[in-house]
Amino acid sequence: MEETVKKTDKNGTVKSAAKTTKQRAQERPNTKVSSNDNGGKTVFDPPAPGQYVAKAIDRAFKAYMARLTFGLSPAGMANMTNRWLSHLAMSPGKQMELVEKAQRKMMKFGVHAMHGGFFGGCCIEPLPIDKRHKSEGWQRWPFNMMYQSFLLTQQWWHNATTDIDGLSQLEEDRISFTVRQILDRFAPANFILTNPDVLKVTLEQGGTNLIAGMEHFIEDIQRTLAGQKPAGTEDFQVGRDVAVTKGKVIFRNHLIELIQYSPTTQTVASEPVLIIPAWIMKYYILDLSPENSLVKYLVDQGHTVFMVSWRNPTSEDRDLGMEDYRKAGVMAAIDAVSDIIPDQKIHAVGYCLGGTLLSIAAAAMARDADDRLASMTNFATQIDFTEAGELMLFIHESEVDYLESMMWDQGFLDGYQMAGAFQILRSSDLIWSRMTTEYLMGERQPMNDLMAWNADLTRMPYRMHSEYLRGLFLNNDLSGGRYLADGYPVNIADIRVPIFSVGTVRDHVAPWQSVYKISFNPATDVTFVLTSGGHNAGIVSEPGHPHRTYQIATKMAGDRYIDPDTWQQSTPYHDGSWWLAWLNWLTEHSGEQVSARTPGNTTARYPALCDAPGTYVLQC
Repeated sequence: MEETVKKTDKNGTVKSAAKTTKQRAQERPNTKVSSNDNGGKTVFDPPAPGQYVAKAIDRAFKAYMARLTFGLSPAGMANMTNRWLSHLAMSPGKQMELVEKAQRKMMKFGVHAMHGGFFGGCCIEPLPIDKRHKSEGWQRWPFNMMYQSFLLTQQWWHNATTDIDGLSQLEEDRISFTVRQILDRFAPANFILTNPDVLKVTLEQGGTNLIAGMEHFIEDIQRTLAGQKPAGTEDFQVGRDVAVTKGKVIFRNHLIELIQYSPTTQTVASEPVLIIPAWIMKYYILDLSPENSLVKYLVDQGHTVFMVSWRNPTSEDRDLGMEDYRKAGVMAAIDAVSDIIPDQKIHAVGYCLGGTLLSIAAAAMARDADDRLASMTNFATQIDFTEAGELMLFIHESEVDYLESMMWDQGFLDGYQMAGAFQILRSSDLIWSRMTTEYLMGERQPMNDLMAWNADLTRMPYRMHSEYLRGLFLNNDLSGGRYLADGYPVNIADIRVPIFSVGTVRDHVAPWQSVYKISFNPATDVTFVLTSGGHNAGIVSEPGHPHRTYQIATKMAGDRYIDPDTWQQSTPYHDGSWWLAWLNWLTEHSGEQVSARTPGNTTARYPALCDAPGTYVLQC
């Protein structure tokens, strides 16, 4: 008799469908599926004796190794290096070219040393983003020769790891990135005797800078071992210095607290605003100090604002998946807001991973004829991961399997492990320059609210992060129409509400060209904004913030597609904050003004549980 699986459609009707071979195999883990001629039946081979034990040993071994290698897979690194070397060995022409380039660079450096080394100048210019050699000391001999030699070496290694027959672009990017990290570690700016700025300060201060640097180093080690936050973060306490916008927690479940903020105007727009931040970060990135709080800005401009505050998961939450976050997170919040403010549609806002989940939820709602959304806004959000930037260098089968073993052991991915991966993407700025300043120069970088928030780390459950890496990054199921919500696939093109999407020019987490792909949606109006700044600083871009610019254009439903480079070249620049443009957009898509709503007083089903910022945001 054929097995069936029951599913419930959007109307609550239970449907039955034959189980696929894959579904039956998933119910028998660690079994092999094969077919034979015995009546066409599928045979499930039982697991071999000791197979479960062997799998557990492998997981435990990889988990232990991951702690020593900071989550980077040695097997993946070895495989990448071997592929590069083997293809390079099979390319004698490329080898000859590299020898010739090395000779030319040596001659160029030698000529420069004889004619210009003592008088300044350079034979190779650093990249615009490389700020390590800008001071006057680097322009004097012998330090100018040191950094020029380093830059020529760096350039040669870039040539040696790119344009190699047989390697894909992604493979070249991975090996080139790895070599760049190794070279940055040994840059002359990182050492006392080869850094003129450090030598100058050391002579001026009689070496006290090195003593202060050692004290900073010891303090940082002690704080790390004790699980404490970096020095200076104590000046930015949640609820006292940051996340201080007045409001109430009016709903709580195992995954979220829902905050409704208190109005500051007599009347408000009829449609509420619901913000879904990423659970890879604490929500108060959007409610930092009062002068740069997006939440306070919206409230002061007459909007009823709700904010999701995610629980910081522990090992007990290891089995929470993406569907749990969609249902108990996004949909639970939408249900609560709809009950509190009935008969009004919602302006939904998502940030980073929260925007990806919101897009999935919005597509599922469109599929199921749920029309409770008035619009959708995404900040630095990707829905297509084919061009997800340098993060993709870490997302391959070997690395994902390695990370899964590490998460399997502890039940979650630790915030320090995630922060380390993001820092590696900009190691020269976020690691080595900081270490030079604090440990060699003896100068503590002043802490600000954004830096303190960035040090307030969170965790990600084992199952959810595994599904996120495999389903979205590795397999790109969402853009391919294979992502399932409630057991049925969702399609972003089903979304019919107006979309406002923000990308940032220097985003190393969600490159703006990838964020721009939301404009592929042919069925609705998509307004895209490209703003100066990075993944966080570009979003926290309050009016009056200096040196801020943005570009904005709307692609109407049915308009032809414009590629991102053409869009950037043809779209005019505006000075100032993009917040003003978004506020005007919200106003255009909102209805009449109504009396302000006080949190906790609207319905007895959602009483005020506690004051904002709530309890989940305080979890360590």
